[in-house]
Amino acid sequence: MKIVVIGGTGLIGSKLVTKLKQNGHEAVAASPKSGVNAVTGEGLAAALAGADVVVDVANAPSWEPAAVLDFFQRSSTNLVAAEAAAGVKHHVALSIVGTERSPDNSYFRAKLAQETIIKSSSVPYSIVRATQFFEFLGAIAETAVVEGKIVVPSALFQPIAAEDVADRLAEVAMGRPLNGTIDIAGPEKAPFNEFIARRLKASGDARPVVGDPKAPYYGAPIDDTSLNPLGEARLGKTPLATWLARL
Repeated sequence: MKIVVIGGTGLIGSKLVTKLKQNGHEAVAASPKSGVNAVTGEGLAAALAGADVVVDVANAPSWEPAAVLDFFQRSSTNLVAAEAAAGVKHHVALSIVGTERSPDNSYFRAKLAQETIIKSSSVPYSIVRATQFFEFLGAIAETAVVEGKIVVPSALFQPIAAEDVADRLAEVAMGRPLNGTIDIAGPEKAPFNEFIARRLKASGDARPVVGDPKAPYYGAPIDDTSLNPLGEARLGKTPLATWLARL
């Protein structure tokens, strides 16, 4: 199949393109770098010509509330319209576990808007909601610095390796449309602060990590149900210790 990966040069997209090619598919990495911009529509028609599947793993350049909402609304609207015109048979989108459970998180609201556009389109679809990636643990810690300490929520957390995300996306892209949503998560669940502390320790960062039940996650309060699958989920195979050993 010809599978176009929107955001195909990023963290997840680049891994996904490699996996799809290894399985014998024509995988095309589409991004502004290659002249394809889903937000403006530039290059979409040419990139999607003859495509069987489109996988959208693009991320917004700005997380400012209005900007991130505009990014996902415009890019998704343009994508599904171009897909319908090109006869694409399957739209796959990467989203986030718990988008509907954190209304105070502007990024989650934007992803929920994206999901709504996909579901209302005529193009068969699959939405893959993932938990947070191991690769972002360090950046998350830097947003939570308070007087030399890292103060993060103590709510349960179940992050996943980007490699495992790409594996699941490849499986879904190569399969039949679900016309529904699945959750994927890492193999381990523990308090948020424990994952952050292990990540910092592995990089030689001695700053103390404090788990605070009232600490926000990107400005929004969370609890044990906010960021984790509540029902059935497909679990990644990579535990944090294995991922940290590769740093």
